[in-house]
Amino acid sequence: MEIVRTYTMLTIGGLLQGIAMAIFLFPHAIPSGGAAAIAVLMQYLLHIPFEFTLWLVNFSLLSVAIKWLGYTSAIRTMYAVSVASITINLSYAYLHWANGYVWLDLLWGSMIFGLGVGLLLRQRASNGGMVILALIISVYKGYPPGKVMFWINSTIFLITAVVIEWKIIVLALLCQWLSTRIIDFIYKADMIRRLMAFLTVLAWRRR
Repeated sequence: MEIVRTYTMLTIGGLLQGIAMAIFLFPHAIPSGGAAAIAVLMQYLLHIPFEFTLWLVNFSLLSVAIKWLGYTSAIRTMYAVSVASITINLSYAYLHWANGYVWLDLLWGSMIFGLGVGLLLRQRASNGGMVILALIISVYKGYPPGKVMFWINSTIFLITAVVIEWKIIVLALLCQWLSTRIIDFIYKADMIRRLMAFLTVLAWRRR
C-alpha cells in the first residue's frame, strides 16, 4: 500500500507541475526553473538545441542524484519528470487556452507549480533540473530545499538576464520567489502537523 500511495502522490505532483508550465507559465515564456534558463542561454549563445541542453542538464544532475541520494530517489524523479512531460504534451495537443493576464497566470502558475514540486519533494523525488541539486544540499546541509532552489535559480536567471532580456527574467524570479515558498510550506507540512498535535496535547495536560 505504501508504494501505491507514494506513486499516487508522484503522479499528482507531476500532473500539477505539467499543468502549471503548459497552461500558465510557458504561454508567457516564463522559465519554470534554472535548467530551462540554461537551455535558453545555450541556444542563444551557441545555437545548441533547447531540448538537447535540457536533457543533458537533467541527465547530469540525475547521475549525481543516483550517487548521493540513491536509486530510489532517481527512479522516482524519472517517473515524475515523465508524468510532467506527458502532461505538457497532452495539454498542448488537446487544450488550447488563450493567453490571459500575465500577472494572474504568473500567480496561479507559481502556486500550482510549487504545490506539485512540494509533493514530489515529500516523496524523496524532484521535478528534475536544479531541484535535484537543491534536494542534495537540503539532505546533507539541512537547508530548506525551496530556499536553496530559489538562490540557485536566481543566479542562473540573472546571468541569463544580462545576456538576453530582463523582462522575462523578472517574471521568472517572481515565479521562483512564490513557488519556492509554497514548496517549503508543503515540504514542512508534517512538521506543522506534529507541532499542532504537540501543542494540543500540551494544552490538554494543563487542564
